[in-house]
Amino acid sequence: MRSPTLCLGAVLVGTILFVAAFAPWLSTYSPDAMDMSNRLAPPSGEHVLGTDNFGRDLWIRMAYGARISLAVSLSSVSIAVLLGGTVGLVSGYFRGTVDAVLMRIVDLFLGFPPFILAMALVAALGSGALSVTVALAAVFWTESARLVRGITLSEVERDYVAAARAAGARHFRIMTRHLLPRAAGPVSILATLSIGTAIVAEAGLSFLGFGIEPPTPTWGWTLAYGVRYLRTDMWLATVPGLAILWTVLGFNLLGDGLRDRLDPRGLARR
Repeated sequence: MRSPTLCLGAVLVGTILFVAAFAPWLSTYSPDAMDMSNRLAPPSGEHVLGTDNFGRDLWIRMAYGARISLAVSLSSVSIAVLLGGTVGLVSGYFRGTVDAVLMRIVDLFLGFPPFILAMALVAALGSGALSVTVALAAVFWTESARLVRGITLSEVERDYVAAARAAGARHFRIMTRHLLPRAAGPVSILATLSIGTAIVAEAGLSFLGFGIEPPTPTWGWTLAYGVRYLRTDMWLATVPGLAILWTVLGFNLLGDGLRDRLDPRGLARR
């Protein structure tokens, strides 16, 4: 049975992925080409979404901005899932002192407000896509660690794990071949939902001046510039805001649809 939520999420995400992938072929304009004689032009046949305060075509900047937002969010969430999943798997499997030490590290990261931690890390590492990616990964990895640890703790005493041990299977094989697949579904759901949050976080950092610096086209910077002209040229802020809304809604719906399909017990909600 098809899930309307999953299908709608897939359509929204697929659309933004298409725009990001084919950005160079979607317009004849360059995202950095300025035309001061045509600045703040409203949407028209020549410029579908208008131009910004430097006369740059807003449509192509949104398309290239999608590349930046998706690259940073997908990379940061992938790193977070890999790191957090490893920590959670090791912690839940070995328990005892190993579990106590690793969970205290998790608690240390959870003690900081997530967005404040990301801002502090970007300020320390410097602006740029790599710094933002590392900062967001440092914020998101704890969720994966706690989720995988909880699943591992609930599975490690099962009969199939005891049978694997009795057969002489090593720790690494038990963790990767028997326990890790049990967490794959919930972790996939968590990762999908986290991508939307990462997109908002990346845009927020850029909006506040902590993210990727201009003239690189990012949704956050475009929104920050657009707010200045909200009363006179509202499309400058509306367009990047709708782009963020579209993408985040798509990933959230996709995550909800996957949860209904892959996680009927609701493990990813814990």
